[in-house]
Amino acid sequence: MKKTIYILLLMLVSLNASAYDFLRPVKNQIPGGYDFWVYTPQDYFYSLETTPVVIFLHGASLCGHNLNRVRRYGPLDAIVKGREIDAITVVPQNPGGAWSPKKIMQVLDWVKANYKCDSTRVYVLGMSLGGYGTMDVCATYPDRIAAGMALCGGTSLHDVSGLGKLPFWIIHGTADRAVSIKQSEVVVDKLQNSGNDTRLRYNWLQGANHGTPARIFYLKKTYDWLFSHSLVDKDRPVNKDVTIDLSDIHKAYSDIHSGVPNPEIIDGPSITTGNEY
Repeated sequence: MKKTIYILLLMLVSLNASAYDFLRPVKNQIPGGYDFWVYTPQDYFYSLETTPVVIFLHGASLCGHNLNRVRRYGPLDAIVKGREIDAITVVPQNPGGAWSPKKIMQVLDWVKANYKCDSTRVYVLGMSLGGYGTMDVCATYPDRIAAGMALCGGTSLHDVSGLGKLPFWIIHGTADRAVSIKQSEVVVDKLQNSGNDTRLRYNWLQGANHGTPARIFYLKKTYDWLFSHSLVDKDRPVNKDVTIDLSDIHKAYSDIHSGVPNPEIIDGPSITTGNEY
């Protein structure tokens, strides 16, 4: 009898766990703020308040008011293709213009109020316009972001000293004609010249164009590197053990488990809010 009950409990846990593999569109929840997607990983049932948060900022081509556009590339597309990202993955849509660090923090605050998560393990990454947004957000709120990664971007800020306060990785192709590598080089030079580069990493991808770095969002290494950092780390050192180069980018899809079911899209209240547990 006890064995039967135990098996039933395991089945119930399994069913509950799989119920969390979903995508939720969040619209008109933040007055004057961004609409966004929230992906909740399958193992969320087990991780809850230890679940990290990944925020992805897209490029200019995905700006607008059709939220489905922001699923064309980046972490959400990687998840659909079979890449496991064990994090609450948040993808806001920028209607146009520069990304607003304040509005990104409003999205994060909404997520924290509605989902159990680890607020010491929040990560921001983006490319092109989203690379600018990533630098701007991380430089403005380094005390809220555990680590950041900006691809083929730059910054609109004159003072980039905040980027020296958190582990930060800048990647840019040398043949980028859409956003010149000089935009990233300026940031690196400022941090180096001020002696504020101890937590900085940067890679210049030889011969890579503007679109090449996009495959980095599909690499397991990307998320391994991000997740290795936390706000509670003493002195917040940067992980230099993980490397990403063109050879990794060329085989970005090689270990993705294709054929997995797509996350279920739900439209309604989150299953787990901050007040339920």
